[in-house]
Order: sequence, then structure tokens, then C-alpha cells
Amino acid sequence: MLTHLSIQQFTLVERLDLELKPGMTVITGETGAGKSIVLDALGLTLGDRADGGRVKTGAKRADIHAHFDLSRIARAQHWLEEHDLQQPDHPEDCLLRRVINADGRSRGFINGQPVTLQQLRTLGEMLIDLHSQHEHQSLLVKDTHRRLLDEFAGQSALAREVRQGWRDWQQLDERYRHLRDNAAEVSARYQLLSYQVEELVQLDLKEGELDELESEQRSLAHAEEILQSSHQVLGLCNDDEQGLGTQLHRALQVLQRMPEKSSALQEAEQLLTSAQIQVEEAGREIEHHIDSFNIDPDRLQQVEERLTALYEVARKHRIQPAELPELTRQLSEELENLQGGDERLDQLEVQVNEAETHFRTLAQKLSGERQKAADKLARAVNKQLKALAMEAATLTVALTPQTEKPGLHGLEEIEFLISTNPGQPARPLNKVASGGELSRISLAIQVVTAQTSATPTLVFDEVDVGIGGATGDVVGLLLRELGKRGQVICVTHLAQVASKGHQHLQVCKTTRKDSAESTLVPLEGDAKVEEIARMLGGMNVTEQSLAHAREILAS
Repeated sequence: MLTHLSIQQFTLVERLDLELKPGMTVITGETGAGKSIVLDALGLTLGDRADGGRVKTGAKRADIHAHFDLSRIARAQHWLEEHDLQQPDHPEDCLLRRVINADGRSRGFINGQPVTLQQLRTLGEMLIDLHSQHEHQSLLVKDTHRRLLDEFAGQSALAREVRQGWRDWQQLDERYRHLRDNAAEVSARYQLLSYQVEELVQLDLKEGELDELESEQRSLAHAEEILQSSHQVLGLCNDDEQGLGTQLHRALQVLQRMPEKSSALQEAEQLLTSAQIQVEEAGREIEHHIDSFNIDPDRLQQVEERLTALYEVARKHRIQPAELPELTRQLSEELENLQGGDERLDQLEVQVNEAETHFRTLAQKLSGERQKAADKLARAVNKQLKALAMEAATLTVALTPQTEKPGLHGLEEIEFLISTNPGQPARPLNKVASGGELSRISLAIQVVTAQTSATPTLVFDEVDVGIGGATGDVVGLLLRELGKRGQVICVTHLAQVASKGHQHLQVCKTTRKDSAESTLVPLEGDAKVEEIARMLGGMNVTEQSLAHAREILAS
């Protein structure tokens, strides 16, 4: 239930704080006063498209807050919990916020956390059911008829299962047909992969082998030069007359004979001693290398042949040689998926048949529920039509089986048909009903379907356009009855409807020389009587109109 609405710098409103209660709340005011501003602001918190032009002139941004009590909406609480948007200490409270900048940019928040507009819309659909004066236009679309019937039947969840079942069936069927119709192409691909994988498996490149082969190839290709240079370096290290070891030994002897040495000379002596040791170790390493070095032309040829084979296969697949192991894995997986083509085709055909059976089982169940609900919905709407002065009108909910092939939404098409005069066959709404009749038909359907709505807050925006007199009185009673079951907010221009509200709010517009502002005032007692009288008789409130207003309120 909507408990509080705060509007700042929006259209003609500088600041408005509105406390809302259960029951039926009516909003009235003169034409142009801004009765719909409240509902427009509320719609923005529920994810409607923002318009920077709605920001109050001179302001940088509009800021709108809507506070809801979710104690009766377990589905919304569960959704908030799933999306980590719930207030842990108060899970039954929910605050929606929308900020619209003058340049048209906007931001949405749920319980203080930034969210997308789609998230606002998804949550908003669980909180408020909005019925506008233009909603009857959607009655000309068959999709609306199907949605209303499924909601009235309480089968929206089953309808979603049917849609998902149909999608699963079609997806599997498409895969099956593709595999069946491209069998020759698949076979050719299988043959190519078999050859490529066999070649790669025989090549059997191990992890790190390529680097080792390239290093070994470089070493073998320069073997004689490396051996000659090794002997040369060994001679420089170990020559008895001019070798590095001999020269270092002589330098150390000179330092050691010095009678007095500074700290720098002592450090130099230590470094030379270390260098002498390292030169001796280097010489031993070079000797070990020379002793183990093997000039093997045959091994060089083997290594080069192996590298050539690796480079050629990599070039064929247009990859680097190091990528060959990963290519082997990928092609092997694809080959495995293509193996047993006929068997896979048979398995897929079984899956297609199972998916179709599952879909048809769900769809047949939904058809049965729709048929039962269609009769019940038609009877309820026809009852309301009579109360709305359309005694001769008869609504029929037609379920036409789809003979060729079922569709996304089940086994039948659903359409509301109307007969407005006795003896006339029921025909589509857009071919029979006039604008005024369509408005009343829409209201009758809205009132009936609202009774099964899962949302405790119902908003009616001037749905009584084109209705007056005794019919308006009936509309008011219908909306008041709905208000007893939850919360109804109704923007109206009819005194007969306004008089039925549990709470009454009046929109007043104050016009100054350079600005205008709308405010909302709760009405009680004489103020409420005067507003009803104004709605009855216009700007000039007379004793007669006041008496009539008191009479309507008393009834």
C-alpha cells in the first residue's frame, strides 16, 4: 500500500507531502489545476520515462519519493530480497525515489540503492495497478484480452510456463532440422576434422618442447664455433704465463707484501681473492662443457626436421607453432561432438517430441482454465455493464483454437466480442462499440479484473470520462467497494464518484504574475461539501448546489 508521497520541484509543485490511507481516496480540482500531477509523479517512481520539461521552471531537478508498506505483498518482499535491495531491519518498508534533472537525465533508487528503470518497473508492477482514461484503447488489441483473461483466471504463472515450453520446443526443433537438413555438410566437416586431428595427434607436440628444440637447434648449428670459443676462453683463464688466474695471483702477492694497507686496499684484496676463486670455478665449468660437448650432425638433422614439421602444420592452420596443443584440444572436442551423427539426430528427435508433449500438456491445462475463467469473466462484466446503463450489451470471451499450429501463447486465440443490441451477433470491439460505449466497457472490465488483482493499490485516472448521472453514482459505489479490500486512488471530475471516497483531496492552483503553483488540500466537513457543490454546479456555489451536495454525501 502507498503510505506517503513526496514531490519537490515537479511541474507546478514546489513541495508536496501527501499521507495516504487505506480505502478510497479521491482527487478533485478545477480543470487545469493539475489533478494528474500526483499520478504523473507517482508513475516516475514506478519507472515511467522522464522528461526534463517536467522539472519546475527555475529548478535544477525534481525529486520524488514514494513510500510503500509491503506487509501484504510477499512477492515484492521476496523480489527485494533476491536483488539485495531489502531493508534488513524493516523488510515490509520500501522507499522508491526518482531524481530528474532539467537536462532530461534521471536516476532511480530503491531503498537508497541506485537501480535501473527496468527494476523500478518490475517492482512497480507488484505495487500498483494503474487504470487510465485511455486504457480502453488497449482493449482493441487481442494481446490485452489474453493478458486480462489469464490474470483473471489466476494463471499468469502457468501462461509464462506455456511460453517457455513453446520456446524450448521451437529451439530444439530448429536444431533438429538444421542437423537433418545439413547432414552432407556435417559429414564433410567430420571427414576434414578426422584428418586434421589425426595429423595433430601424430605430431604430438609436448608442452615446452618447442622452446627446447629451438634452443637445441641453435646450439647444434653453431657447435664448432662454440667449441672453438670455449677452448679460447679456457686458455685465457688457465694459461700459466698470462692467464687470468696467474695475473690475479701476482696482483694478490703484491698487495700482501705491502707493509701498511688502507681500508680501500684491504677491500681490493678481498675482491681480487674472490675474483681468483670465481675464475678458477669458471675454468672448471668450461672444461666440463668441453668434455661433454658432442658435435652430432645426425641429431641436428633430426631437430631441424621436427621443427620443420611443426612450422608447416602451424602455417597450414594459420597459427603460431606454440598454439598447436590448444588447437588439437579444440578440434578434438568438435570432432567428438560430430561423432555418431545419426545417433545424435535420433536423440535430438526424441528431445523434440518430449518438448512438444510437455508444451501441449501445459497448454491444454491452460486452455481448460481459460475456458472456465472466460465464462465467469463474461458474466461478471455483463453484470457491471447493466449497472453502467448498457442493459442490452453482452460481452463474450471467444477462445478460437489455432488449427494449423499452436503458438507462443497456447492452443487458442483469445478475443473479447461485444453485442450492444439484442439480436446482433457478437463482433470485435473496434467494429461495434462507439467511443463512449468503449469507455464504459473498459471500466466494467477494469472493475471486474481489479477484484482479482494481486496488487493492493489500484489507481483510476479519470476512467469515468463520458459518464454521468445515475451511472456515475454506480461507478462511485463500485470504486468504494474496491477500496474496502485495499487502497483505491481515483482522479475524478464527477461529484457522484467523489462523494463516495473515504478520503478527499483537492488540487488547488495559485497563479501569480510570473508563476503558478499547485497544492493538494485534504477536505473534511463543510470544505468537502463545498467542493462537491462546485463539481455539481460550477464556480457559482448556491444554496441549492450545497443542499444537493449534502444529499449526495449523506446517501
